[in-house]
Amino acid sequence: MAELASLFALDLFRHAVLAALLASVLCGVVGTFVVLKRLVAASGGIAHAAFGGLGAFYWLGLPPRLGAVGVAAAVSLVLSGSSRTARGQDAAIGVVWAVGMAIGLIFIHLTPGYAPSLMGFLFGDILLVSPGDLWLAAVADLVVIVHVLLFGRRIVAVAFDEECARLQGIRVRAYSLLLLLLTALTIVVLLRLVGIVLVIALLTIPPLVALRLWRGLGAVVAGAVGVAALQSVGGLLVAFRLDLPAGPVIVLLGALLLGLVQLRRPPRRRAAPGTAG
Repeated sequence: MAELASLFALDLFRHAVLAALLASVLCGVVGTFVVLKRLVAASGGIAHAAFGGLGAFYWLGLPPRLGAVGVAAAVSLVLSGSSRTARGQDAAIGVVWAVGMAIGLIFIHLTPGYAPSLMGFLFGDILLVSPGDLWLAAVADLVVIVHVLLFGRRIVAVAFDEECARLQGIRVRAYSLLLLLLTALTIVVLLRLVGIVLVIALLTIPPLVALRLWRGLGAVVAGAVGVAALQSVGGLLVAFRLDLPAGPVIVLLGALLLGLVQLRRPPRRRAAPGTAG
């Protein structure tokens, strides 16, 4: 207990824990819809494309995070426009994934000296979060929660069955784009925590665990938030104890939780749209 108290006496560790808890809300809420609508590959494309924006803005001497936000939003528009066929969207994901990484690496090469800020986004370091990062995460939480409260039922309908949603008069493309934009916002926040390389695991593992433990969409979302918090804070403690990088430990702890759940319980059926609340 004394060792734990000494950790929480450090501003650096308290900031990291707060960042992990704020990010857990994003992982649980947005991640659940990402898994249900099968947007995992699209999320990977957005994350890797955002690296191009980071690199370009860093080279221009502008805040790199603004470049990531702009590119992530633009890629969301591209993927939304290519979603009429699975083949078209898969092709678009592959292109933006590769091009974004290529552009980012080129701008790293063009930037004089070492670019530690960009490498931090590539591999992540939750222990280096700034007060600005915490404010961004808090604002992102608020944006996501407000949109889910306002449009949650329609997003759920689109996530489960686009044709049925269309027959109900729901603007499928508009709400699919909204979900992609919320995913892009979540990814930009998570880049600082675990980096582009591991961001998809943090988005998908908590919802996958929750889907195997709880019924009803509301319970799954709440469970995913809890799992993400356990995974993130637990990973931080283990990383400090063993002197290991926090991002990979957080992801591996989540993978361990998922493995244990897979062994103990069979997968549950997807939560019914009517349970959205």
